[in-house]
Amino acid sequence: MNNSANSENGFEFAVRLWGMDSEGHAFFQNATAGKIKGNTAQLSGVAHPLQPGDVIGVQSGQKKARCRIVWVVDAGPVRKTEAGIELLEGQQIPWPDPPAEKIVVEPTSESKGRDNRKFVRHKIFFPVEIGFEDESRARMQTNATDIGGRGCYVETMMPLAIGTAVQVMFWMNDEKIRASGIVRTCDPHMGMGIEFISLDDTIQQKLQQFIETLDTEAADSNPTGAEAAEAATASGNSESTSANSKSAEDKA
Repeated sequence: MNNSANSENGFEFAVRLWGMDSEGHAFFQNATAGKIKGNTAQLSGVAHPLQPGDVIGVQSGQKKARCRIVWVVDAGPVRKTEAGIELLEGQQIPWPDPPAEKIVVEPTSESKGRDNRKFVRHKIFFPVEIGFEDESRARMQTNATDIGGRGCYVETMMPLAIGTAVQVMFWMNDEKIRASGIVRTCDPHMGMGIEFISLDDTIQQKLQQFIETLDTEAADSNPTGAEAAEAATASGNSESTSANSKSAEDKA
């Protein structure tokens, strides 16, 4: 397994977390992991209070492991809490292998007349509501964790079957958008990929720009976990130096 490739390629994947939070409450939730390096990784989307030294369970697919929290930072309303984790001694690495590198095929002369624009997917928490043609079925209030102009990925313990027709509702500022969709991928106990099939080009482009703005704002307003940890260390060293200087002055 090439863990360095995971980190270099920005590979992220869904995980399940459980354990006791820093307030003594049991919790169980889905989150996102990435930035793999050996036996360490970074979590995002953590919705429960944690602190360095806490031990939690992490599951990716069928693989489970116990990890220690190394650092924690508030990453804002989109990515919620981010945390660095390290596998406990004796635990097997649960990280999945990164996906195979995609081969880009140049469009043929037959396809040049079609719209071949690619919409980059962004890994942000984006509130959506999923409904059905059969209005007697309960709607799902959830978050997409990966979204672009042509579709999204929704983490859920009970994903819908491939081919299921859905209605996806979401807001762009004050505008409510309703899109017909089809479930294209289904990962049991993990989530599902939905393709938008009714959005016209203008709305797709508008959605893409809206998501890119959210992602950029989140990145600009929140430091990465490593940056936050370094800042906290620098702040602690500065306070310690200041305290030592004051102590020396008092003695003088």
